[in-house]
Amino acid sequence: MTKVTMTVNGKAVSGEVEGRTLLSQFLRDGLGLTGTHVGCDTSQCGACVVHVNGQDVKSCTTLALECEGAEVRTIEGMANPDGSLSVIQQAFQDHHGLQCGFCTPGMVMTASALLAQNPTPSEAEIRHYLEGNICRCTGYHNIVKAIMAASGQDVSHLGSDAIAAE
Repeated sequence: MTKVTMTVNGKAVSGEVEGRTLLSQFLRDGLGLTGTHVGCDTSQCGACVVHVNGQDVKSCTTLALECEGAEVRTIEGMANPDGSLSVIQQAFQDHHGLQCGFCTPGMVMTASALLAQNPTPSEAEIRHYLEGNICRCTGYHNIVKAIMAASGQDVSHLGSDAIAAE
């Protein structure tokens, strides 16, 4: 066992981990932060996306020890300081960018990383950036709409909030 120390959602944390312990396991089992979902264990679905030092990473294929000294942000750390939803979280709610909710934490984290890099992405840029995230419920239309709305763009041209087939 090796001690790992990092800052998670603004709080210094540490724990004993095996060398093979994944960041997703450390967050969920070690810290009780179960908002980070694990859907595939192969880095395909994106449900496990968190931010490490400001970069979006798939925590199901990142070793906890790789994050020694890192700043980690999970979905639990996305809300505003007063506990209200962040702009991107509110946009997902307002534009029905979720259904079952399983992929939502990873989608929100990925969308947040995209908007940090590109504050006003086009629809095509959003769809390209989301290629590493799988949603089996929404058809992505409302997820794209939510991200565009969170960026302050007019989304009226994207049609109704009804689920669109891809």
